[in-house]
Order: sequence, then structure tokens, then C-alpha cells
Amino acid sequence: MKALLTKKTVVIAAIALLISIVTIVSVNVFDSSGPVTALVNVATRPLKTLATSVARTFESIYSSIYRFDALQEEYEKALSDLADLQRANSESEMLLRDNNNLRALLGFRERHADHVYEEATVVDWSSNNFSSSFTISKGYANSETPIARGNSVITEYGVLIGYITEVSALDSTVVSIIDTTFSASAYVSDSADPVTLKGDFSLMSSGLMLLDHLSEDIIILPGDSVITAGVGEKFPVGLVIGEVVEVHRHTTGIGRFATVRPMRAINNSISNIYVITSFEVTG
Repeated sequence: MKALLTKKTVVIAAIALLISIVTIVSVNVFDSSGPVTALVNVATRPLKTLATSVARTFESIYSSIYRFDALQEEYEKALSDLADLQRANSESEMLLRDNNNLRALLGFRERHADHVYEEATVVDWSSNNFSSSFTISKGYANSETPIARGNSVITEYGVLIGYITEVSALDSTVVSIIDTTFSASAYVSDSADPVTLKGDFSLMSSGLMLLDHLSEDIIILPGDSVITAGVGEKFPVGLVIGEVVEVHRHTTGIGRFATVRPMRAINNSISNIYVITSFEVTG
């Protein structure tokens, strides 16, 4: 608006004011139909036209500015309403996800009534080319049931993703199942003979695991499920670990091995976990 108040505008406004004063004086002194009034009317007609045009221009600009302000206000309100809808949708999705997680955990707990759980969140990942581990938000001082080294760590669906290796007051370190230090006895599908599942350095970067030294008597095919065998007291029996991807024979021609993909991808998308702090040992 300040740009419109140029020197030219000021001059026009001054001339219009002068014309108005002269006209008023002429009318009052010489009569509205006097010669001075007539002369002034003729001489100032172009200026009056210009002044009227300038006034209309100002009125149009003011009207445009008013409409712009109104549109700007409506636009900002629409943005605010959209943000509210997005926030409500996000909250609904979170509630639905939490509800599904609780349902899944409830089903798993019904199948494993002997398990005692401690819920926690993942607070940090320290995975690299040589190891795969993460830190959770529970330790020996802030957990309802005692967390200890060797405790199994699962998802809400009962999928094994690692085990506790270090416990401090407020947090604990978990080594994942693809780490090279991980090892567990496991069953492949309906096989009654346990095999050893472990992390492997050459497979870790691909998020896979290794079943090695497979007996020729074991029937194993891609897609077969792999679960914990519960041999010893480290892991409870029946925890889902993953599924067979490929079966190979060693280049020597002696013995077979298989690659296994974890049922839950081991990466920083994992946020909520459960620690099995106690379970009944079978066998």
C-alpha cells in the first residue's frame, strides 16, 4: 500500500482539494450558476475525472486486499482442519495397532501360560557389519519381574528376535538372532530331530541365519518353519524364529546347509518387545 502513495498521487490529491475549495468559494460568492463557477467546472472537468478514477482505483485495491485477507484466513483455517484430521487419523492408527498387538500377545500368552513377561521398548540400535544388537528400556531396577542375562526377547506375536546379554539398572543389551554369537537348537517344521540354528558373518548383512550340518535323514524344504526346540534352559520350546529360504549342499558334496530368514525382520523398525523372564523347562 505504501508504494501507491507516490508523489504523483499526492499532487493529484492536492489539486482535487484545491478545486473543491475554489468551487465552494465560487458558488457562495457568485452564485452556483455564475461565470466563475462555469469556468472552474470546464477547467477542472479532466482533473475531476482523474480524481474519480484514482478514487475508484483505491477502492478496487482496497476491495482486492480485503478479499485476499479473507481468502488467506480461509486457507489457514483449512490447513488447521487438515492437521487436526491427520492427527486424529494417526491416533486412530496407533490405537488400532496397539489393539492388534495386545490381541496377538493375548493369544500367545494363552498358548504359553507358563511364561512370565516384561514389556519394554527399544531405545537404541548398535548394529553394524560385525554385530547386531540393541538396547531396551528395562533393567534390574525398573522391571516388575527380574530381568536376567539369557532371557529370551520376543515380539508381541511370540517371534524370537534375540536374548539378553547385559543388564544394568535401567536398561539391558539384547543380541539379535542374526548376530554371529547367536546359537539355538531348533526344529524344522514337523521334524523331531533338533538342529543347530546360528548367526553367520557372511549372512548377517542380508538379515539371514544358518542351519548347518544337516542330516541326510532330515527332510527340509524352502518355506519350512523353524522354531525353538527348547533343549536346555536358554530358550523355551515353540518360539517361532523364521522360515527356510534355500537348501544347499556343500561344495565338497558332503553334508547340507540351509539359509533361514527371521520371521520378523531384524532392524530399527522394531520398537516394542517382551522379555520372557521365566518359563517352565520341558524335556
